[in-house]
Amino acid sequence: MTPSRIRIIISLALALGALALGAGCGDEEGGDGSAEPFTVALDFYVNPDHAGIFTALERGYFADAGLDVATQVPSDPSAPIRQVAAGRVDLAVSYEPEVILARDQGLPVTAVAALVPRPLTSLISLPAAGISGPADLAGKTIATAGIPYQADFLAQILARVGLSLEDVRQVDVGLGLLPALLSGRADAMLGGFLNIEGVDLAERGRDPRVVPVDRLGIPTYDELVLVAGTERVESDPEPIRDFIAALERGTRAAVDDPAAASEAVLDAGDGLDPRLTRAEVERTLPLLLPGDGGSYGHMDPAEWERFAAFFADRGLIDGTPPADELLTNELLPGAGG
Repeated sequence: MTPSRIRIIISLALALGALALGAGCGDEEGGDGSAEPFTVALDFYVNPDHAGIFTALERGYFADAGLDVATQVPSDPSAPIRQVAAGRVDLAVSYEPEVILARDQGLPVTAVAALVPRPLTSLISLPAAGISGPADLAGKTIATAGIPYQADFLAQILARVGLSLEDVRQVDVGLGLLPALLSGRADAMLGGFLNIEGVDLAERGRDPRVVPVDRLGIPTYDELVLVAGTERVESDPEPIRDFIAALERGTRAAVDDPAAASEAVLDAGDGLDPRLTRAEVERTLPLLLPGDGGSYGHMDPAEWERFAAFFADRGLIDGTPPADELLTNELLPGAGG
């Protein structure tokens, strides 16, 4: 993340109390007083991954569905899944790996839709590092964000070319992935997103090499998912179903009008760079819809089980859970209800 984005995170953390009320993010213009309050905890600060959400808010699609939607920005990206498990929010934006880990820890959560149905996490390097493939990582310094399972990503990537973690220097830089790479303190980063850090570097004219982890031997997965409390899915699914249907409208509208989607993200965000945000939105929008013409939000149960098996093999979870303990597609548009 760039230093300006680090400052954004700090300011958002200080303002968490106000954000918890959905200040500036709720569907205030579209609400008519009879809409059902509905709170969504975002995974991080407002960014292009949320373009469908904020386009739907700006165009009143959630209000059309009878929902008065407000969003919350967390001070800790791990907080939303705990909030939704405790029933403090209606939905959370989280990550497939986090859902699998949460269920292994006994948290009662269920993924209900894929927000970004493909990996964004990538191995990113600059030309000067001379990294044309994983074999070139030997002897290099790799910056990571300190997310534990991403060390297992790196170990798996290296193992496929006969290397191990002992053959590289791994440094945890937290939010400082971009500064580490740009300063030369790291030869590559693992943990940046192809549509965020990858675009940032390209906009700087640095010609980054960006390779998503599923092209490096990591089982494919849904980077961002909507998560609900399991009991809520069973007892009161209709508002969630309505939210997802309105979100699909917002996402397709965003894809059809990238300029308007960019403005929706910029209006909702705090301190975002307009030029960079527009470039990131352009790169992000095609990633929000299924690439094979499949149904919006669909999660492939077999893919989830393969990814969970990878976690089990790495010792991150105790056994491979069946997909129906992790997700449901029953609340997607067109599914039976």
